[in-house]
Amino acid sequence: MKKSTAIILFLMLCLGQQLSAQQGQSKTTPASEKKVMIVYGSDECHHCTDTKKYLKENNIEFVFYDIDKNQEALKEMLFKLKNANISLNNLSIPVIDKQGVIFTNDIPFEAFLKKLN
Repeated sequence: MKKSTAIILFLMLCLGQQLSAQQGQSKTTPASEKKVMIVYGSDECHHCTDTKKYLKENNIEFVFYDIDKNQEALKEMLFKLKNANISLNNLSIPVIDKQGVIFTNDIPFEAFLKKLN
């Protein structure tokens, strides 16, 4: 009886370590995977369209979310702004998420574009 209990405990321990190793692997991000800049804005906003044009011209990868049409993107943007302690008073778009750094178009537009590089 003691041998069978010991064997069961050994197998459970081995299986637990194997599962832990697999879970650890799934949490890591492959080195080849890079974060892409996220632009939150509106197709009706000239600064937003100019930002998209600038990013395309400079071959900077980005994803654009139109917050007028995508309520989930709007919620995500507001959540990120709140976490970054950026006031929603007088908020100007576009809002940029550059690899976790959140900033808005609250400076002269040319200076804002330079921050995108």
